Amino acid sequence: MHHARWLENLAPVYDLNCRSEIEVLEIQIMNTAYVLVQTGYADWEPASALAELRRTFGFSVRTIGLTSETVVSMGGLKVMPDLPLSAFVPESADILILPGGESWTNGEVAQVSEAVRAMVTLSRPVAAICAATLALAHGGLLDDHLHTSNGKNFIGKYVRNYRGEEFYRASPAVHDRCVITANGLAPFAFAAEIFRALAPERERDIETYERLYSRGLLD
Repeated sequence: MHHARWLENLAPVYDLNCRSEIEVLEIQIMNTAYVLVQTGYADWEPASALAELRRTFGFSVRTIGLTSETVVSMGGLKVMPDLPLSAFVPESADILILPGGESWTNGEVAQVSEAVRAMVTLSRPVAAICAATLALAHGGLLDDHLHTSNGKNFIGKYVRNYRGEEFYRASPAVHDRCVITANGLAPFAFAAEIFRALAPERERDIETYERLYSRGLLD
Protein backbone atom coordinates (compact mmCIF):
# COMPACT_ATOMS: atom_id res chain seq x y z
CA MET A 1 0.00 0.00 0.00
CA HIS A 2 1.47 3.33 -1.04
CA HIS A 3 1.48 5.82 1.83
CA ALA A 4 -0.17 8.50 -0.32
CA ARG A 5 -3.23 6.25 -0.79
CA TRP A 6 -3.71 5.00 2.76
CA LEU A 7 -7.18 6.56 3.03
CA GLU A 8 -8.14 6.88 -0.61
CA ASN A 9 -11.76 7.76 -1.29
CA LEU A 10 -12.58 8.37 2.37
CA ALA A 11 -15.80 10.37 2.78
CA PRO A 12 -15.79 12.88 5.66
CA VAL A 13 -17.71 11.66 8.69
CA TYR A 14 -18.17 13.24 12.10
CA ASP A 15 -17.43 11.94 15.59
CA LEU A 16 -20.79 11.36 17.24
CA ASN A 17 -19.13 11.99 20.61
CA CYS A 18 -18.51 15.53 19.40
CA ARG A 19 -21.71 16.07 17.41
CA SER A 20 -25.40 15.87 18.08
CA GLU A 21 -27.44 13.86 15.55
CA ILE A 22 -29.06 17.07 14.33
CA GLU A 23 -25.66 18.67 13.73
CA VAL A 24 -24.46 15.64 11.78
CA LEU A 25 -27.45 15.93 9.46
CA GLU A 26 -27.27 19.69 9.08
CA ILE A 27 -23.57 20.34 8.54
CA GLN A 28 -22.26 17.53 6.40
CA ILE A 29 -21.13 20.13 3.87
CA MET A 30 -19.19 22.02 6.57
CA ASN A 31 -15.75 20.48 6.28
CA THR A 32 -13.33 23.17 7.40
CA ALA A 33 -10.31 22.78 9.61
CA TYR A 34 -8.85 25.95 11.09
CA VAL A 35 -5.24 26.21 12.21
CA LEU A 36 -3.94 29.04 14.37
CA VAL A 37 -0.54 30.34 13.27
CA GLN A 38 1.65 32.87 14.99
CA THR A 39 5.25 33.98 14.59
CA GLY A 40 7.61 31.12 15.34
CA TYR A 41 4.97 28.40 15.19
CA ALA A 42 6.28 24.85 14.77
CA ASP A 43 5.31 24.33 11.14
CA TRP A 44 6.03 20.58 11.02
CA GLU A 45 3.77 19.68 13.94
CA PRO A 46 0.37 20.03 12.20
CA ALA A 47 1.71 19.32 8.69
CA SER A 48 0.69 15.69 8.27
CA ALA A 49 -2.72 16.26 9.84
CA LEU A 50 -3.45 19.22 7.56
CA ALA A 51 -2.20 17.46 4.43
CA GLU A 52 -4.34 14.39 5.01
CA LEU A 53 -7.39 16.41 6.04
CA ARG A 54 -7.23 18.17 2.66
CA ARG A 55 -6.10 15.30 0.46
CA THR A 56 -7.89 12.37 2.04
CA PHE A 57 -10.78 13.66 4.11
CA GLY A 58 -11.97 16.41 1.77
CA PHE A 59 -11.58 19.26 4.23
CA SER A 60 -10.63 22.79 3.40
CA VAL A 61 -7.96 24.34 5.63
CA ARG A 62 -8.03 27.96 6.74
CA THR A 63 -5.36 29.78 8.71
CA ILE A 64 -6.04 32.14 11.61
CA GLY A 65 -3.55 34.72 12.84
CA LEU A 66 -3.62 36.71 16.04
CA THR A 67 -3.78 39.63 13.58
CA SER A 68 -3.92 39.88 9.79
CA GLU A 69 -0.15 40.37 9.54
CA THR A 70 2.08 37.85 7.78
CA VAL A 71 3.40 35.14 10.10
CA VAL A 72 6.85 33.53 9.79
CA SER A 73 7.07 29.97 11.06
CA MET A 74 9.97 28.41 12.94
CA GLY A 75 11.13 26.95 9.64
CA GLY A 76 10.97 30.31 7.86
CA LEU A 77 7.71 29.76 5.98
CA LYS A 78 5.71 32.93 5.44
CA VAL A 79 1.95 32.60 5.93
CA MET A 80 -0.65 35.27 5.27
CA PRO A 81 -3.56 34.32 7.58
CA ASP A 82 -6.95 33.90 5.97
CA LEU A 83 -8.48 35.82 8.86
CA PRO A 84 -7.54 37.35 12.21
CA LEU A 85 -8.64 35.62 15.40
CA SER A 86 -11.10 38.46 16.03
CA ALA A 87 -13.03 37.34 12.94
CA PHE A 88 -13.07 33.63 13.78
CA VAL A 89 -16.56 32.14 14.11
CA PRO A 90 -16.40 28.81 16.00
CA GLU A 91 -19.65 27.67 14.42
CA SER A 92 -17.89 27.65 11.04
CA ALA A 93 -15.16 25.27 12.18
CA ASP A 94 -15.15 21.48 12.30
CA ILE A 95 -11.90 21.52 14.26
CA LEU A 96 -9.44 24.11 15.57
CA ILE A 97 -5.78 23.07 15.54
CA LEU A 98 -3.06 24.80 17.56
CA PRO A 99 0.57 24.06 16.57
CA GLY A 100 3.32 24.51 19.14
CA GLY A 101 5.94 27.22 19.33
CA GLU A 102 7.86 29.08 22.01
CA SER A 103 5.41 32.00 22.01
CA TRP A 104 2.93 29.88 23.99
CA THR A 105 5.26 30.08 26.98
CA ASN A 106 4.82 33.86 27.14
CA GLY A 107 1.45 33.66 28.88
CA GLU A 108 -2.26 33.45 28.17
CA VAL A 109 -3.79 34.95 25.05
CA ALA A 110 -7.33 35.78 26.16
CA GLN A 111 -8.83 35.53 22.66
CA VAL A 112 -7.37 32.06 22.21
CA SER A 113 -8.80 30.93 25.56
CA GLU A 114 -12.20 32.21 24.48
CA ALA A 115 -11.96 30.44 21.12
CA VAL A 116 -11.01 27.02 22.49
CA ARG A 117 -13.71 27.18 25.15
CA ALA A 118 -16.27 28.16 22.53
CA MET A 119 -15.31 25.18 20.36
CA VAL A 120 -15.74 22.69 23.19
CA THR A 121 -19.00 24.32 24.25
CA LEU A 122 -20.20 23.64 20.71
CA SER A 123 -18.95 20.03 21.02
CA ARG A 124 -16.36 20.59 18.30
CA PRO A 125 -12.81 19.34 18.74
CA VAL A 126 -9.77 21.42 19.56
CA ALA A 127 -6.32 19.93 19.06
CA ALA A 128 -3.09 21.27 20.56
CA ILE A 129 0.43 19.91 20.33
CA CYS A 130 3.63 20.66 22.22
CA ALA A 131 3.63 24.08 23.91
CA ALA A 132 0.21 24.87 22.45
CA THR A 133 -1.22 22.59 25.15
CA LEU A 134 -0.59 25.56 27.44
CA ALA A 135 -3.35 27.43 25.60
CA LEU A 136 -5.83 24.70 26.48
CA ALA A 137 -4.66 24.81 30.09
CA HIS A 138 -5.12 28.58 30.22
CA GLY A 139 -8.62 28.03 28.88
CA GLY A 140 -9.35 25.61 31.72
CA LEU A 141 -9.92 22.66 29.39
CA LEU A 142 -7.22 20.48 30.91
CA ASP A 143 -8.59 20.67 34.44
CA ASP A 144 -11.20 18.03 33.66
CA HIS A 145 -10.07 16.30 30.45
CA LEU A 146 -7.49 13.57 30.03
CA HIS A 147 -4.47 15.09 28.31
CA THR A 148 -0.75 15.00 27.70
CA SER A 149 1.94 17.62 27.06
CA ASN A 150 5.71 18.06 27.03
CA GLY A 151 6.27 16.14 30.25
CA LYS A 152 4.43 15.89 33.56
CA ASN A 153 5.64 19.20 34.98
CA PHE A 154 5.56 21.30 31.83
CA ILE A 155 2.06 22.76 32.13
CA GLY A 156 2.33 23.63 35.83
CA LYS A 157 5.54 25.52 35.13
CA TYR A 158 3.75 28.01 32.88
CA VAL A 159 0.09 27.95 33.96
CA ARG A 160 -0.43 28.83 37.62
CA ASN A 161 -4.12 28.02 37.64
CA TYR A 162 -3.65 24.53 36.15
CA ARG A 163 -5.50 21.97 38.27
CA GLY A 164 -5.49 18.98 35.95
CA GLU A 165 -2.52 17.00 37.22
CA GLU A 166 -4.66 13.93 37.89
CA PHE A 167 -5.82 13.93 34.28
CA TYR A 168 -2.29 14.02 32.82
CA ARG A 169 -1.17 10.94 30.91
CA ALA A 170 2.37 10.14 29.77
CA SER A 171 1.33 9.35 26.22
CA PRO A 172 2.26 10.60 22.73
CA ALA A 173 -1.29 11.85 22.17
CA VAL A 174 -4.60 11.82 24.05
CA HIS A 175 -8.17 12.41 22.88
CA ASP A 176 -10.87 12.98 25.48
CA ARG A 177 -14.29 14.45 24.71
CA CYS A 178 -13.27 16.77 21.90
CA VAL A 179 -9.98 17.81 23.52
CA ILE A 180 -6.90 16.46 21.70
CA THR A 181 -3.37 16.94 23.00
CA ALA A 182 0.05 15.64 22.01
CA ASN A 183 3.64 16.10 23.04
CA GLY A 184 6.04 17.80 20.68
CA LEU A 185 7.67 14.55 19.57
CA ALA A 186 4.44 13.02 18.32
CA PRO A 187 3.05 14.85 15.24
CA PHE A 188 1.83 11.62 13.63
CA ALA A 189 0.08 10.41 16.78
CA PHE A 190 -1.42 13.90 16.97
CA ALA A 191 -2.69 13.60 13.41
CA ALA A 192 -4.14 10.15 14.09
CA GLU A 193 -6.18 11.43 17.04
CA ILE A 194 -7.48 14.28 14.87
CA PHE A 195 -8.60 11.73 12.28
CA ARG A 196 -10.27 9.66 15.01
CA ALA A 197 -12.21 12.70 16.16
CA LEU A 198 -13.53 13.30 12.66
CA ALA A 199 -13.81 9.80 11.20
CA PRO A 200 -13.95 7.19 13.98
CA GLU A 201 -15.38 4.50 11.76
CA ARG A 202 -12.11 4.48 9.77
CA GLU A 203 -10.10 3.07 12.66
CA ARG A 204 -8.49 0.38 10.55
CA ASP A 205 -7.21 2.95 8.06
CA ILE A 206 -6.02 5.23 10.85
CA GLU A 207 -4.09 2.34 12.38
CA THR A 208 -2.48 1.77 8.98
CA TYR A 209 -1.42 5.43 8.91
CA GLU A 210 0.09 5.12 12.38
CA ARG A 211 1.90 1.92 11.48
CA LEU A 212 3.38 3.34 8.28
CA TYR A 213 4.77 6.45 9.92
CA SER A 214 6.00 4.70 13.05
CA ARG A 215 7.98 2.21 10.93
CA GLY A 216 9.19 4.70 8.34
CA LEU A 217 9.19 1.95 5.72
CA LEU A 218 6.98 1.15 2.72
CA ASP A 219 8.04 -2.51 2.44
